[in-house]
Amino acid sequence: MSVLTTEQPDAVPAGEEPPDTGERHRLTTVTGLAALSLDAMASVAYGPEAIVLVLAAAGAHGLGFTMPVTLAIAALLAVLVASYRQVIAAFPDGGGSYAVAKTHLGARTSLVAAASLVLDYVLNVAVAVTAGVAALTSAFPSLYADRLWLCLAVLVLITGVNLRGIVESAKAFIVPTVVFVGSIFVLIAVGLFRSHPVSTATAAGHASVLADNASSVGALLLLKAFASGCAALTGVEAIANAVPSFRVPRVRRAQRAEVALGAVLGLMLVGLSVLIGRFHLQPVAGVTVLAQLADASLGHNWAFYVIQFATMILLALSANTSFGGLPVLLKLLARDNYAPHVFALKADRQVHRHGVLALAVVSAALLVFSGGDTNTLVPMFAIGVFVGFTVAQVGMVRHWRLERSPGWRGKALLNGFGAVLTGIATVVVTASKFTEGAWLIVIALPLLVAAFETVHRAYGRIGERLGLGRIPRAPHRDRSLVVVPVSTLSRLTSEALTAAASLGDEVRAVTVCYPDPEDRAQLHALERAWADWDPGVELVRLSCARRTLGKPIAAYVRDVAAAEPGTRVTVLIPEAEPERLWQRLLQNQRGAVVAHTVRRETDAVICRLRFRL
Repeated sequence: MSVLTTEQPDAVPAGEEPPDTGERHRLTTVTGLAALSLDAMASVAYGPEAIVLVLAAAGAHGLGFTMPVTLAIAALLAVLVASYRQVIAAFPDGGGSYAVAKTHLGARTSLVAAASLVLDYVLNVAVAVTAGVAALTSAFPSLYADRLWLCLAVLVLITGVNLRGIVESAKAFIVPTVVFVGSIFVLIAVGLFRSHPVSTATAAGHASVLADNASSVGALLLLKAFASGCAALTGVEAIANAVPSFRVPRVRRAQRAEVALGAVLGLMLVGLSVLIGRFHLQPVAGVTVLAQLADASLGHNWAFYVIQFATMILLALSANTSFGGLPVLLKLLARDNYAPHVFALKADRQVHRHGVLALAVVSAALLVFSGGDTNTLVPMFAIGVFVGFTVAQVGMVRHWRLERSPGWRGKALLNGFGAVLTGIATVVVTASKFTEGAWLIVIALPLLVAAFETVHRAYGRIGERLGLGRIPRAPHRDRSLVVVPVSTLSRLTSEALTAAASLGDEVRAVTVCYPDPEDRAQLHALERAWADWDPGVELVRLSCARRTLGKPIAAYVRDVAAAEPGTRVTVLIPEAEPERLWQRLLQNQRGAVVAHTVRRETDAVICRLRFRL
């Protein structure tokens, strides 16, 4: 059933300030485009190059197919944008392919879609950061040895910006996005008025990677070029995944951002492909295709360096797409009990902080694993997102068949055609890159699905034990006994007994004694002081042959529970809270030891009383 959004802010009486609903911390169409499209925008730096490098195996004749392959990718982009525009309307809570599959294809398929998106988001961060740093080290070779530290520094910067809120991150990335997109369109516009390259200085002295004796172009080569170039489509789904991050009306704003992304990305891809054919560009080792196009169109001058630096910055910052989409996806998984519930928590400024931090930690591990090398990560990239594309398209075909709204056959046909294209791309990319690292994704995908299901079963068992969904029995009052561990007399002891007397029907103080002469002397001193003080509370001696603190108290609690059924036992542990944070290092941590043991070995209620110094 199609979903119409009619979200409107609540009316506010005249003279009163409207309540803070968090809308000001959400995205507009423009900021949403900046926050969630960086991945797709930056892909024009390597998408056309991926096509050219594959077709170069067939020599100059193969390069002539660059435009047809690019047009096929642009057509697929149009199909995906139209499809995800419908996904946004049908599933305004976000989640993209996960939400579609969950509704129409079953839980297992939805988890496959979710796992593929999680893997793609994590890999996108690592690839984006390493690619941006690679552009920097290409300009400044002396920094190459420190590329891993540079990658981690960029990751920390992006994480910090996102922890301040998605709107703040979007505002920070608007300028780099505008500069990059504007530069690319200037490059294309100027290049269309040139009949030949104005400069080839960038490629001079570099060896061509064009094959010499190859001339035939087979269907397999074209499919491989198509699949490689489809890397430019990663990030198209990010807006559909993060619909709840937009301001009301959320659906309309997200749809506008999706269409704008498709239009801008499609124009850039086709425009760059036209220039590749116009300038008869040949790929060379050590120089990107985009750099050659900038050189040929604008010349080897300041404009060339503007494009290079804009590309470098946007590649590094395109990791922000994952920070905008993955936390929302994890929130949906947590809501459905497939991920820890902590991911559903939302901090100030509408930030899913735990999702942001988890993404940063896993991405940092990938960066360390790869040593900051892009080529180690690229073979694993983009497979996951095509799995998600295919699942979403198949799910939307079923959606239209069930809904049968006016024109549903045409929409279903469009989604079905897109599913075939993305399915072919998935198979070709996986097969062609399997030995280069794609096998890791093939293994990781089912493992991640198994992890989701394990979490779901665990929450199911917890819910069964807690009786969730059932009306519990009426509460009743048990007799209450409060046990207070003590080792000496002080104001802390007095405060603890006062609090215990307020909590329970009976209070007992317990002290653990050991057989050492020194310890026995301390025990006798405590007993004499206790008798002189006479607080009206029994002091129970717990003898223990071994020097342990928590176990004898836990054993006493178990004995009480067995001897006095129907008694609710509470262990109140008094602890001094130092005035300075560093002074906590001076504490003996006895309270933590007792709390841990009693919690693990008994059903007693643990109460830790903080006495502020």
